[in-house]
Amino acid sequence: MVNNETEVLTEKKKKGRKPKANNYFDEREETAVKKFLIAETYEEKNKIYNEFLKDPLDKMISSIIRRYKLYRKDMNYEEIHVDTHSFLMTKIEKFKPSKEKKAYSYFGTICKNYLMGQIMKDQKEMNRKISYEDISSDLSNRAEMSYFIDNDELSSETIIKKFLERLKDNLDNNETNDQEHKLGSAIYDLFENYNQIFHESSNNKFNKNLILFELREMTNLSTKEIRNSIKKYKKLYFDLVQELLKD
Repeated sequence: MVNNETEVLTEKKKKGRKPKANNYFDEREETAVKKFLIAETYEEKNKIYNEFLKDPLDKMISSIIRRYKLYRKDMNYEEIHVDTHSFLMTKIEKFKPSKEKKAYSYFGTICKNYLMGQIMKDQKEMNRKISYEDISSDLSNRAEMSYFIDNDELSSETIIKKFLERLKDNLDNNETNDQEHKLGSAIYDLFENYNQIFHESSNNKFNKNLILFELREMTNLSTKEIRNSIKKYKKLYFDLVQELLKD
């Protein structure tokens, strides 16, 4: 049944009047979307997509990007186009022809919302980095916010070793709730190999995103649960450093 309908589409494509340049997604393409959705095999879907949908969707995405100037930082036009087209194909099955809506409007909305969402996400990440760098630079240049340690023996290795000992005692004494215990155990495992959680660079930049990802994977806790539970260990670390500085 689908094959016969696909052949009809092909005939219309050959014999019908050629669409105008600005009418690249018309009734023929709307019909093709419906046939794509009810096709039962990958081969059928692929044939309909390549013959009737790929080029119109490419033109749609290109038009949306250029018309609304939805360009993304650190991505060229081709990368933006491919990324958007790939995302659209993950949503095409959710289109419901029974709702009497046009596939063209649905696809256009999906693409615009996705691109604007990604741009906002990129901007938010850039603002976060700029904010952190500005604050970090400002603090490092203020004398009252700097602390000079005269004790050469108080190295990062010493602090981490002492922290692990204090953390183990805390866990062994059952002074934690279930979430805190899961997080404490994960932190202990990570910091036993602390050299691997620093970038191999001259500034030893701490990879916070990697640590957060690892903690979520190891504990099955949400980011919010990790933030709440980690307060206990922040205090444990702070108190330890203050003690070491006094010695």
